[in-house]
Amino acid sequence: METKNVMIVGVGGQGSLLASKLLGQVLLQQGYDVKVSEVHGMSQRGGSVVTYVRYGDRVASPVIDKGEADFIVSFELLEAARWVSFLRPGGQIVTSTQQIDPMPVVTGAAQYPENLVEKMRAAGAKVDALDCLALAKQAGSSKAVNIVLMGRLSHYFDLPQEAWQKAIEAIVPTKFLEMNKKAFELGKNA
Repeated sequence: METKNVMIVGVGGQGSLLASKLLGQVLLQQGYDVKVSEVHGMSQRGGSVVTYVRYGDRVASPVIDKGEADFIVSFELLEAARWVSFLRPGGQIVTSTQQIDPMPVVTGAAQYPENLVEKMRAAGAKVDALDCLALAKQAGSSKAVNIVLMGRLSHYFDLPQEAWQKAIEAIVPTKFLEMNKKAFELGKNA
């Protein structure tokens, strides 16, 4: 199998690292060679966080270049738009519709861009956008957006649902397990 590339992008503190570990765990269980690379940036200050997950029969490097991502999973709309140039032709974006104002917007130096989903589609991207924050709250915690997104992403993978559940059980602390399983189901079935 040729190498497939997934970028997980968001803002610091949203749980993108847990999401990448979950995806990596699922793929490892299925026998793929998996490489995960984390780029933190200004994550401690609410800046961009990018994680690369590459998998296939044999993966040499953990880095994804422009035009190579099969999937971009985004926790926030502007982050999806910011990284759209990394999507390969025919690639898929799975994004939350949540909007978090970056510092220039907070200070009044800029405005949050409008119609980002339409602009990404006009640029040729396939975009699956849903209100992951509302679904996470429905599951029991606004912090479960990452698992809602993984549930949504599972639509695009030909992997057994049991593998996803097993990975959630391996990665998520026991006291949050049921809430995260519910979040995954809500994302998957949205």
